Amino acid sequence: MNAALPPSPRRPILELPDALISQIAAGEVVERPASVVRELVDNALDAGATQVTVRLLAGGVRLIAVEDDGAGILREELPLAFRRHATSKISSLSDLESVATMGFRGEALAAINSIADCAILSRATGQSNAYSLDGGSGELQPVARSTGTTVEVKELFFSTPARRKFLKTDATELAHCVEAVRRHALARPDVGFAIWHEGKLVEQWRRCESHGPSLAALEQRLADVLGSDFVARSVWVDFETSASPGRSDNTPSIRVWGRAGIPDAARARADQQFAYVNGRFVRDKVLAHAARAAYDDVLHGQRQPVFALYIEIDPTRVDVNVHPTKIEVRFRDSREVHQAVRHAIEDALAAPRAGTVAASGASTGQTDIDTSAAFSPGTSNSRFYIENRPLARVPYAQAAISFESQVGHRVSDLGALWQPGEAAPASPYRQPAVAEPLSVPFAAAPAAPGAAPLPGGDWPLGRALAQLQGVYILAENAQGLIIVDMHAAHERILYERLKTQWIERGNTTGPADSAGASDNRPGLTSQPLLIPATFAATPEEVTTAEAHADTLQALGLEITPFSARTLAVRAVPTTLALGDAVELARGVLAELAQVDASTVIERAQNDLLSSMACHGAVRANRHLSLEEMNALLRQMEATERSDQCNHGRPTWRQFKLSELDALFLRGR
Repeated sequence: MNAALPPSPRRPILELPDALISQIAAGEVVERPASVVRELVDNALDAGATQVTVRLLAGGVRLIAVEDDGAGILREELPLAFRRHATSKISSLSDLESVATMGFRGEALAAINSIADCAILSRATGQSNAYSLDGGSGELQPVARSTGTTVEVKELFFSTPARRKFLKTDATELAHCVEAVRRHALARPDVGFAIWHEGKLVEQWRRCESHGPSLAALEQRLADVLGSDFVARSVWVDFETSASPGRSDNTPSIRVWGRAGIPDAARARADQQFAYVNGRFVRDKVLAHAARAAYDDVLHGQRQPVFALYIEIDPTRVDVNVHPTKIEVRFRDSREVHQAVRHAIEDALAAPRAGTVAASGASTGQTDIDTSAAFSPGTSNSRFYIENRPLARVPYAQAAISFESQVGHRVSDLGALWQPGEAAPASPYRQPAVAEPLSVPFAAAPAAPGAAPLPGGDWPLGRALAQLQGVYILAENAQGLIIVDMHAAHERILYERLKTQWIERGNTTGPADSAGASDNRPGLTSQPLLIPATFAATPEEVTTAEAHADTLQALGLEITPFSARTLAVRAVPTTLALGDAVELARGVLAELAQVDASTVIERAQNDLLSSMACHGAVRANRHLSLEEMNALLRQMEATERSDQCNHGRPTWRQFKLSELDALFLRGR
């Protein structure tokens, strides 16, 4: 049983025959009929085609024919088309390092020809005749055809029947072929595409009249391919980075543009995520992670965002020669690309959609709502629009109002909510003698400098009407009825203010301490409590408070032991000064106990701020006056990302008049 195995015979090093080399390449390039379609459409686009037609039989197994009206192939160059590593795309190493075409490897046609019966029919520009090349025999003969090229691939995998057994049904293979063409169509609105199967037209996307990278042409193609619902439930993205400061190589900028779906459009699967690098569809972990990170504050759980993003970058800064299928890329500076994509989507999602809804309804006089938010095809720079949109951010200083000031002057700035001479309607709810203070006063948002004021009663989120079950605010605008989840909306407002304060304090040099060092650490300003709030604490809470005193201080909280089993809250964040200090302290201590405090500020600051905002937001069954409701609506219109709460839930919904009319059969 333990006898030594005989030595394996020595195998000499031999040069592989061309036929076997082509078979190996085919296994890397061609997985199924869709792989052939992708490669042939790549060649058609490189040839300058404006119309590409794909004809299939049996899902592409029996026949794949790709026709184009490109420049064609010269007669003397046709015999080279089926040779390995023969290509017109690159000719030197410098060309390979800056590939600007869809194809470049020179392996596709040779690999396909090794496993199928292939033929090329082509007529070059300026030639009087077209010529046909048989891939098996190499025979070249004249044929009739207009300028352009047709590549026919028959009986795919006929020479490798084992691989043919792995193919799925004709319907499945057809679906993959359609998806391959669809990916090309999304990147090239200036090219028309048609797909025929068994003599029937399956899909057709007509060429857009606009030439070049036009936003209008792209919007039309996105609507044609992905549906008008995708365009209606997405926002424009147009972001460009500048050259990095301090770099001497004059690094070109990175442009990210396209459309990103609103959080409400998220899906259970990532089947509507399209990323293109210099016009090439790719699947890249850096791009996918950057896009998902941009939705962290508005989309939680396992829901997947939808987007169609186009990244334009210097070809020398991206390596496309990573995989034979050319679907993977490698960036020279992946962090820079990640930041560009993330900031592009974050800026696009930041603007509240309420303003656009009202503006579109007011300008057209229609009751239909345009939920495509802040960016229109005419917007050329998203950063400029973000900084100059007619939506003012509520100054954080408004949060630092004392209890007496809030009770006495809570509605002092709300006169502008009604037209001159119109009295504010009385609240339908009986208010207590001393109203319970809100954790953050609902002060009216100031108008943006230079922004034209909205007509009276024409605010994006409308005029408050009433409160429903102490949970929802009912408001009326030009389009119909708006329902607002007051806790979710207030939670988002608090969260954005806490984040802003955290960033502002980190960028501002504070007073010097006794040692001469300045306090410029990021954190939240705190407000001492006149009477410390004490509560009975568990041993774990006491330990957490003592161990994480520095972290709590950065969060604007001062929690110290009052006794062996009692903690005292002596200071809270200014923004949450009027909230429940004990509940806030318990929530933060519970979160700190579950994470590594040494990295909590870096890794989990947004999670903690979100939790603090949730604890500080107005609770259900808290009756608000109409003035408070209207002030909350105005702050929503001025707060970034106010359309979703910190947990990804929507904060408001619009019901059009047409929907309400349908409920009561009006007009029938």
